[in-house]
Amino acid sequence: MLLKKVVVAMDSFKGSLSSEEAGEAVKKGVLSVFPDCNVLQFPVADGGEGVLEVLVSAMRGEYISVHVHNPLMELIETRYGISGDGKTALIEMALVNGLTLIPIFERNPMQTTSFGLGELVKNALDRGCRDFIIGIGGSATNDAGLGMLQALGFHFFDKNGKELGMGGKIMPEVTSIDLSLAHPALKHACFTIACDVNNPFCGPNGATYVFAPQKGADANMLQKLDSGMFSLSKVIAETTGQNIIDYPGAGAAGGIGGVFRAFLNAILKPGIQLLLDKLDFMEKIKDADLIITGEGKVDKQTLMGKVPFGILEEAKKQNIPVVVIAGSMEDTAVLNEAGFKAIFSITPGPVSLEEITMPNTAKANVFRLSSQICSVISLFNK
Repeated sequence: MLLKKVVVAMDSFKGSLSSEEAGEAVKKGVLSVFPDCNVLQFPVADGGEGVLEVLVSAMRGEYISVHVHNPLMELIETRYGISGDGKTALIEMALVNGLTLIPIFERNPMQTTSFGLGELVKNALDRGCRDFIIGIGGSATNDAGLGMLQALGFHFFDKNGKELGMGGKIMPEVTSIDLSLAHPALKHACFTIACDVNNPFCGPNGATYVFAPQKGADANMLQKLDSGMFSLSKVIAETTGQNIIDYPGAGAAGGIGGVFRAFLNAILKPGIQLLLDKLDFMEKIKDADLIITGEGKVDKQTLMGKVPFGILEEAKKQNIPVVVIAGSMEDTAVLNEAGFKAIFSITPGPVSLEEITMPNTAKANVFRLSSQICSVISLFNK
């Protein structure tokens, strides 16, 4: 088989390669075997790491540097984007509230806050932006977005009328919410939220039990946080008239998806679908012989809205085979059943996590694997 057109759409390998770096290594691997192949490379993301770069590039935007607070309320410098027409703010939550910003020994979702995300939104509102696209994947918080709302002028009170502080710990204490001092421009703002998961707000499959352990929560914290989200959902329903408990995506980013929906009337969309629409992906992949996609780890959770699955769903509509390249892989039978033609790990043999995630090593392994895949395909051209 001679490959004439190959589409490369890689997510980032977290802590190792950006989506563009991973994609470039795959592209070089393909061209090393099929030098005349038309290789189209699309850096993509699912709403988490890398989404800002993809959006700024797709919308011909510019970056805005700002000083805001990280999840531990430490002042940091970060950035967001504004589209080329100056109307749409492009925000990646991971750059201000991301898990990678907090050392493992300091991760504690009872304490961490999404306040910094609200500061970014406020900055963009003050600059005149009224449309927002926000990727909320990769967060270190489980405060249901209360910190974000606090930065935007919302106030939360306990049963005694005392104003509450910050962090996931305040959720079970919230009995009333004051919206009167919210930023006035919010009434005219439209929010589209790029979610990387479709989990409900709380419960066994909700934000806390599925994602909070990686954010530093122990068993005791899990129970308190989930109970707090359940009680908070009732207060939210009383305040806004919206029941977000089972709303798909409400549990994204520690419940921020649901709060965006309830208080800011946001549209929640799978992050990968939003980005593929912006990239005009369906049109550009026509007549492709193969699509290569991947991310740091693929497993059954990949089928819950991650990049490879979003790519697969689009490819199926045009009967284009999809191959996955990943740092590590599990549940391959499930992934094959979903429609992936093959799944490969770049790990060549026993090696430490530190070594395998070194950027130069990862690039070399991605290049090697993609070239070997193409070499096998080339055998059928003889």
